[in-house]
Amino acid sequence: MIEVKALCAGYGGDDVIRNINLKAVKGECLCILGPNGCGKSTLLKSIARIIDYRGSVLLEGRDLSTFSRREMAKKLALLGQSVSVFFPYTIYQTTALGRYAHSEGFSENLSADDTAIVEETLKKLDIWDIRHRMIDELSGGQLQRVFLAMTVAQNPEVILLDEPTSHLDLKYQIDLLGFLKSWIKENNKTLIGVFHDLNMARNFGDTALIMSGGQVTARGTVEEALNSNAAEAAYGMDIRGFMLESLEKWKPA
Repeated sequence: MIEVKALCAGYGGDDVIRNINLKAVKGECLCILGPNGCGKSTLLKSIARIIDYRGSVLLEGRDLSTFSRREMAKKLALLGQSVSVFFPYTIYQTTALGRYAHSEGFSENLSADDTAIVEETLKKLDIWDIRHRMIDELSGGQLQRVFLAMTVAQNPEVILLDEPTSHLDLKYQIDLLGFLKSWIKENNKTLIGVFHDLNMARNFGDTALIMSGGQVTARGTVEEALNSNAAEAAYGMDIRGFMLESLEKWKPA
């Protein structure tokens, strides 16, 4: 579905990631794991064509560099760890922006099909009843849910996640990631996500890459990747031992 070959990218002429190769297929949730500064977000920005890169990113066998911005918006979406509110749109209007690449205008000119997709998405994410509220009045968790709704309404083939739950409480994290995983599986889409919370990655992901020093050092199922020597080396600790020790503290006395 999506394939990255020999990808190199960085800032100011210095590479942050080097020779990255990965594949993700339809229905797959691929987790990108590794310590701060290892290049996880740079990798996503490269795939999304936010920054320049060397190498190639293929979507359905076609190089993304040949896609127009409008074509790309129909195929790929990036949901980041923080969102900024620049215009006081309603929840409905913001979600409807996800249909822009598929339509001839903004929310006031949506087709019947576009309108149906927006309404269905708002109902699935349980924000239909508050659709007329302004987004600058929302809490962080509610706002992230609205931007998730916009992403889902966009109906891309690939969703890129860059720590979208890092500022949310536990329930919001579980709800958001649970919805996304179900949506990916039910609609045969592909997801590539950056995670710091390894427990969330284990519960959410199918496969994983471990990154260290701008390179991929391990890959496989999430369990295989996290149990690898490369994961311990990347994080500089006994991950499994720490998790098991933490679990013991939850057991009743």
